[in-house]
Amino acid sequence: MIQTAQRLPLTERFSAETLKLDAQAEIERICDWIRQVVAKDLRKRGAVLGLSGGIDSSVTAALAARALGQGKVTGIFMPEHDSDPESLRLGKALAEAVVVETVLEDIGPSLAAAGCYTRRDGFIRQVVPEFGEGWGCKVVLEDALTGRGYNISWLVVANPAGEQSRHRMPLDVYLGMIAAANMKQRTRKQIEYYHADRLNFAVAGTPNRLEYDQGFFVKNGDGAADFKPIAHLYKSQVYQLAEALGVPAEIRSRPPTTDTWSLPQGQDEYYFSLPYGRMDLCLYGLDNGIAREEVAEAVSLTPDQVDAVWRNIASKRKVADYLHAQPLTMLR
Repeated sequence: MIQTAQRLPLTERFSAETLKLDAQAEIERICDWIRQVVAKDLRKRGAVLGLSGGIDSSVTAALAARALGQGKVTGIFMPEHDSDPESLRLGKALAEAVVVETVLEDIGPSLAAAGCYTRRDGFIRQVVPEFGEGWGCKVVLEDALTGRGYNISWLVVANPAGEQSRHRMPLDVYLGMIAAANMKQRTRKQIEYYHADRLNFAVAGTPNRLEYDQGFFVKNGDGAADFKPIAHLYKSQVYQLAEALGVPAEIRSRPPTTDTWSLPQGQDEYYFSLPYGRMDLCLYGLDNGIAREEVAEAVSLTPDQVDAVWRNIASKRKVADYLHAQPLTMLR
């Protein structure tokens, strides 16, 4: 067991209601902060961010547009060969709804030229020799409730007929696949900073608290930004702000996706293992000394399973320490 705590009084029972916000008040607070950091701290004219059609980039764009005004926010669409076309369509719907200027940058040719796809496929063929044209792939996690405090990753492939198979990966294959996939995030960030430099804008990052805490980002990729306006919000709170900001309903109802691999994949399948609402409550419970029995009741798990999730959170925080770290120097 990771943590002991007193059971909450029945009148204060821990639940999803614990994370409820005054959405309008929080929007105004964040907008005030954005105006301060962009104009005064960073001394920039506006903000640039990548638009994925997901909830986090949508809310970040809407907040920036409300804070900075028309013509001061540029959203960048950066599809590549594995991207779901739905992501671009939803990103355009968001840009129209909250009135931000946009740029389309197809990064597929750049990734191909850098060997992103051929490097990835070469590693896959070490496990599935027949993998090739017309096949799909993704990396998935074993259930976080195993209690080990760490996860086993599996390779899932689908042949051109749509038949899927699941395979264990040697460490070098796993690392190689992730390294190739990370090229996508780093290429996108290069494009964002090009436009930021061109416009004298700041780059807005889009991680929510769960992603920021658990290291669900690529170092010097989507983890790089000049300011991160929703990093203090649990993902369920990001959804609370979305409606008040005018984010289209089809974005608010879309399950969170990675949009990294050629096979469809949710974030819980790739990194968190539990849906975001339950992960939010587990994270909040751990950080705020809520008894495991209270957390278990709120997320429909057993107390032992909550302990397993907490061990998994602690393990991912060790990874996140490196991702957050600044370059080391001998300067004093």
